[in-house]
Amino acid sequence: ISPVPPYSREQPIFTTRAHVFQIDPSTKKNWVPASKQAVTVSYFYDSTRNSYRIISVDGAKVIINSTITPNMTFTKTSQKFGQWADSRANTVFGLGFPSEQQLTKFAEKFQEVKEAAKLARDRSQEKIETSSNHSQESGRETPTSTRASSVNGTDDEKASHGGPAEAHLKSENDKLKIALAQSSSNVKKWETELQTLRESNARLSTALQESAASIEHWKKQFSACKEENDQLRSKIEELEEQCNEISKEKERNAQLSRRLQELETELQDKELELEELRKQGEIVPELMSECESVSEQLQAAEKKNKDLEEKVRTLRTEVEESKHRQTNLKTELKNFLDVLDGKIDELHDFRQGLSKLGVDN
Repeated sequence: ISPVPPYSREQPIFTTRAHVFQIDPSTKKNWVPASKQAVTVSYFYDSTRNSYRIISVDGAKVIINSTITPNMTFTKTSQKFGQWADSRANTVFGLGFPSEQQLTKFAEKFQEVKEAAKLARDRSQEKIETSSNHSQESGRETPTSTRASSVNGTDDEKASHGGPAEAHLKSENDKLKIALAQSSSNVKKWETELQTLRESNARLSTALQESAASIEHWKKQFSACKEENDQLRSKIEELEEQCNEISKEKERNAQLSRRLQELETELQDKELELEELRKQGEIVPELMSECESVSEQLQAAEKKNKDLEEKVRTLRTEVEESKHRQTNLKTELKNFLDVLDGKIDELHDFRQGLSKLGVDN
């Protein structure tokens, strides 16, 4: 059976779209996505073989090719996800649907196809049993008829045909005829199978050629994408360098912005100072007039100061003279006091002499 449907003997009976998964062969637990996006999943019926398959193709890759058997079971594991095990493919397929309604339709169709496969298998077994019984009955009836003819035959026939040997040859001839008939039917069946295989091989060859052409096309696309990727990488490197330069420029701009704010603050301070100076400039004439009056007062004070200095010098001279006279006075006073002390001593001695005289008297 060719893996890529549809063919003349296979017709789709149900089609939907879903995300396809397969069980991880190493862990048997995790799901591995078989398609990057939702793909078409279809039921196909092969009228020649009376079999049903689930087929899904992603581009040129067959991701599901599962023949449905009566032993299979489709299980809903969530509202939008279902799975079934395929022993022939030795894997478990999982489908994720956009809605619960699509999952329900797919499960119902799986059950219908499973029942149809079971019915087809039962019919096939009945045919095989019927043909087998028919062959056994034919094999049994032929020797019986041969024996009957040999037993019921006339003596002339026995004499002319050689008796039991002829009957045995006739029986063998009948067996050969039956075997030849079965071989003819088998040859027809094999010819049909051979023709089917030839058609399948032709389709496979066509698919292989298409795949080869597709591979060449994808190789070219890959080369073009690789070149474009290299160009984009170089462009990204250039952009990263530009981004680094832009970052440096941003830092410089931030520094300049801070400096500008500082300068603006300083400018505002200077403007305030200038405003104060302007206000002060308005009172300059008054200050000038005051300064002139103060200058006149200063000149008068300087004149008075000169006069006072002259008086001070005169007073100093007088003080010096007074000090000199005071010194002289002090000297004279000391001399006078010395003389006075001498006189006082003399008076004291005189008083004592008088006292003694009074006592004596």
